[in-house]
Amino acid sequence: MPELPETETIARDLDGALQGAVVRSATVLRADVLRTPASGRRPRGAAAAKLVAALQHACAKATIRRVRRRAKSILIALDERTLIVTPRFTGALLIDAARDDRYDCLRIALGDGRSLTYRDVRRLGTVALADATALEAWERSLGPEPLDPALTSERFSGILRASGRAVKSVLMDQRRLAGVGNIYANEALWRAGLRPARAARRVTRDEAARLLDVLRATLTESIALRGTTFRDYQDAYGARGGFADRLAVYGRGAAPCLRCDATLRESHAIDGRSTVWCAECQR
Repeated sequence: MPELPETETIARDLDGALQGAVVRSATVLRADVLRTPASGRRPRGAAAAKLVAALQHACAKATIRRVRRRAKSILIALDERTLIVTPRFTGALLIDAARDDRYDCLRIALGDGRSLTYRDVRRLGTVALADATALEAWERSLGPEPLDPALTSERFSGILRASGRAVKSVLMDQRRLAGVGNIYANEALWRAGLRPARAARRVTRDEAARLLDVLRATLTESIALRGTTFRDYQDAYGARGGFADRLAVYGRGAAPCLRCDATLRESHAIDGRSTVWCAECQR
């Protein structure tokens, strides 16, 4: 699933290319990706038809004011509404993509002849239309951004100390910290020398400060390399990210630890997701 570095890359691409562009029309081809920000549930029947009409109306003749990221979502600000696109596992926002009627979910035609397509092979991603009130409520439901300077080590430590869950689980909880998923939680914990299953409340203040530093460094490094591609992730131009070659633990279960040469262990015990760690140098 695209995490902070991947969605940040897409948002930056789109903002640089599309800011100020006027939308000629929008066509919803797969209404099952549409959601309302409040419930997150897929509307059906008349409710789905109403949402399709509202999205197409909000887009038509609107100007793309700004594109930014929040958590793992890309926010496309129009004149009066915002599209919240969460790509999840196989979603992609592509500029001037070749048509693929099998997987295209939303096509936005721009006045200058270009296009923006939301394509999703498995249709697990979502597109929500939000007014200012709904957008504010949605953002309030999320935790702070790890790259935000306002997130101090003291505040971060408080977030960890408030939970008895595994520290890796807290890092991935979007209500506590926005944007971090499985890849970067694994990597940051290895870099910080912390065992993923350790109770978050047992992470000391000094350890929390170190974890925040390495988490920020890992995310920044991945953004510079345009994210991590294993299979599906692509940027707004269809290119792959380059951070996969830098991964120390994620996807390397049973391989030697790059720090101490011990065999890396792998488990799905934390939230059912793959956790890879070194039992020798992560405590």
